[in-house]
Amino acid sequence: MRALVTGGAGFIGSHIVDTLVDSGAHVTVLDDLSTGRAENVRPGVRLYRVRVQDPGLDEIIARERPEVVFHQAAQVSVPASIRAPLADGEVNLLGTINLIEACLRHGAPKIVFASSAAVYGQPAYLPVDEAHPVAPLAPYGVSKLAAEMYLAMYARTRGLRYTALRCANVYGPRQDAAGEGGVVAIFADRLRRGESPAIFGDGEQTRDFVHVRDVAAINLLAAARGDGQIFNVGTGSRITVNSLWETFCRVAGRRLAPVYAPPRPGDIPHSSLSPEKARRELNWRAEMTLDKGLAETLAGFK
Repeated sequence: MRALVTGGAGFIGSHIVDTLVDSGAHVTVLDDLSTGRAENVRPGVRLYRVRVQDPGLDEIIARERPEVVFHQAAQVSVPASIRAPLADGEVNLLGTINLIEACLRHGAPKIVFASSAAVYGQPAYLPVDEAHPVAPLAPYGVSKLAAEMYLAMYARTRGLRYTALRCANVYGPRQDAAGEGGVVAIFADRLRRGESPAIFGDGEQTRDFVHVRDVAAINLLAAARGDGQIFNVGTGSRITVNSLWETFCRVAGRRLAPVYAPPRPGDIPHSSLSPEKARRELNWRAEMTLDKGLAETLAGFK
């Protein structure tokens, strides 16, 4: 397989690159390194430093002729999308359209798109399945949903093949604790430093955590299957933020009391994604246990 991974120097993208290389694929990475790191990219994998919304993307697609494009490049911060919705839309929507057009011009037949659980908004029921209404609460979720709709439109009118993956809370090695690093990365960083973390609200809010290598695995499955479809990528189970911290402390063999802070406006109290469709149609399930995944994440921070 000839594959191109946009955002391939980032957290999830670099794990997709690793999985592809291990499977024997010829892999190329496109990343502007605004949040990704060149050292995340496997030696020998060609890295183009370019933004996904730049005109130069067309020349790269023409030169590399990928059979599958794994589209991970994105503006991923929800607060940043609220502060600067135009910038969010430029990357997440216009960048995706730019990529689709280049793929169609140069015969790249399949796009596997990194969408998000943020498209659902406030859950009406749990676990959320793919039939759940979509009602995003921030520009980030809107731009991801709009990109999905563009992919579907191009599939209907131009024959584009695509699969969209709506991910729950992804965690694992290489996740950055800065900014929108995710609670697992932040907790790992605090444990490494011997510092207590801040937990917003009472800590009884729940989330669905899926390991990054499980996410990489479903991306590879979607390269050959699931055309024109949307799949949730989660475990279907939930854990409170308090329990997550307690589990982390047990795995690390130390105890630190968290510091509680006021709830953040707009935070969803509970969230989990049903993986049943992915299990049924892609033969995928999350394999990593939380204890093992947290231990691996903590070791990565060391």
